[in-house]
Amino acid sequence: MGNTSHEDRLAWLRLKLTPGLGNRSILRLIRRFGSPVAAVKASRVQLDGISGIQERAKQALARGEVSRPPEREWEDLQAMGAELICLGDESYPANLKEIADPPAVLFVRGKLEPRDLVAVAVVGSRAASAVGMAFTERLCRELAGYGVTVVSGLAVGIDAAAHRGALNARGRTLGVLGCGLDVGYPQANRTLKENIVASGAVMTEFPLGTPPLAGHFPQRNRIISGLALGVVVVEAAQRSGSLITARAALEQGREVFAVPGTARNRRSAGPHRLLREGAKLVECAEDILEELRPHLVRRGGPDLPASAPTPADTPSGGPCDVTSEETTVLGCLDEQPLQIDQICRRLQWPAARVTALLLSLELKGLVRQLPGKYFVRP
Repeated sequence: MGNTSHEDRLAWLRLKLTPGLGNRSILRLIRRFGSPVAAVKASRVQLDGISGIQERAKQALARGEVSRPPEREWEDLQAMGAELICLGDESYPANLKEIADPPAVLFVRGKLEPRDLVAVAVVGSRAASAVGMAFTERLCRELAGYGVTVVSGLAVGIDAAAHRGALNARGRTLGVLGCGLDVGYPQANRTLKENIVASGAVMTEFPLGTPPLAGHFPQRNRIISGLALGVVVVEAAQRSGSLITARAALEQGREVFAVPGTARNRRSAGPHRLLREGAKLVECAEDILEELRPHLVRRGGPDLPASAPTPADTPSGGPCDVTSEETTVLGCLDEQPLQIDQICRRLQWPAARVTALLLSLELKGLVRQLPGKYFVRP
């Protein structure tokens, strides 16, 4: 569990569960008193000498008020197999520790590893297009193939596609929540969440039971960018959380990348704005890695391979038989997603026949279905 004692761990939790005490205030207290134990034992007179902390929080801390007993929080975390990683722990993410306001604590399911230093965040619209999601899956599969950890926010749309792409390459991916670990949000990504836990980690700075309030997501976004060496925005409107993440990345000294889209498409407005402001244009994983290699050299991190492993054309279980009809359907598909109606029109085959063939190809891992009955070759 790192190098934090049990007493310190409970003290970190007490600070986190003190009403009115935000992350910046917790960091102020630690700087002033030197440890979480000393901070929770501070007298009211000592607390009054610290500026920038709300009166309500000072009162609560002096009286020992908490929204939930730290011991109960600790027990519930252990019961669900979660870990509490505190600032200063050896397992605390190295990239995240560098930002101006790193989370005092992280609630984590899964496992953080030293190789997560080489990480890229990929974010975008919840109301993503089928083309955008297909591109994101492919991009993140390529990144994971190079050994890059993919970070995103576990939202529907581009975030989910980013996580899926990394998982498809059997790579590592980290999901950052804007709610408690035990909150099933979003419902559509519950299975994806469990898959990420098994192949990386899901984390949050919010205690158990915290709902996904709108104000939590800008806070979450600074963690997404802070975990990574750079942030890629695939699709985003002019005003979106993805652009907030990009702004946080710039403030943190991270690289910002953007994927161009169709002119005058509302989903392209955000990336195009970033490109005008100097973001790096992305068409493939190599565009990102080229910019990141110097950062890794400066940090003394691992070098990235010159090329990624060539993905297999068939699932890992070995070659699979493809019928002539399935081959014909595959011939209709490429990197651009097609709806089942479009495939039927191209082949001039009945929908029932095409649906059965697509299902067979999907089970063989040769076709991927996207939301809206779109299909694409992985």
